[in-house]
Amino acid sequence: MFKAPALALFLAVAAGSASVAQTTAPTAPTMPAAPAPPYGEPVPLETAQGLLDAALDHARENGWRVAVAIVEPSGELVAFARLDDTQYGSIHVAQRKATTAARYRIPTLTMEERVLAGRIVSLANEDTLPIAGGRPIVIEGRIVGAIGVSGVTSTQDDEVALAALASLQD
Repeated sequence: MFKAPALALFLAVAAGSASVAQTTAPTAPTMPAAPAPPYGEPVPLETAQGLLDAALDHARENGWRVAVAIVEPSGELVAFARLDDTQYGSIHVAQRKATTAARYRIPTLTMEERVLAGRIVSLANEDTLPIAGGRPIVIEGRIVGAIGVSGVTSTQDDEVALAALASLQD
């Protein structure tokens, strides 16, 4: 049981906490995200091969063993490569990251960040893989496919995907 001074202190702290909670400013509404780019014609094989080469070059420079998948907007595979001794599980993961990025028109990193922030609804969708390493391929303002990378940490996978996409700017 509380003694009178302890009870008074408890009530004072509780009342003070409640008043602070009641006077906290509401959070500002977030701006809606800009609409995703529209879909375009599927990525040509020659472009997909160039993206694979750039991704694999970046991975080799860092000593990383990765699998890289390039898909068209529907998520169907256009090109694939796996460096020697890359874990076999990365084959499937790279393809799922690419498919997720293409079908949902956003980087899988964005989905991962949303899940980590508490928006876990995407975990209920078996069609998604909200782990960094999948990026849409945008050419002339249209999504023509996506790249997915797996084999190292998700941050490193994403770095490989970004390095490949940067090769489109050259």
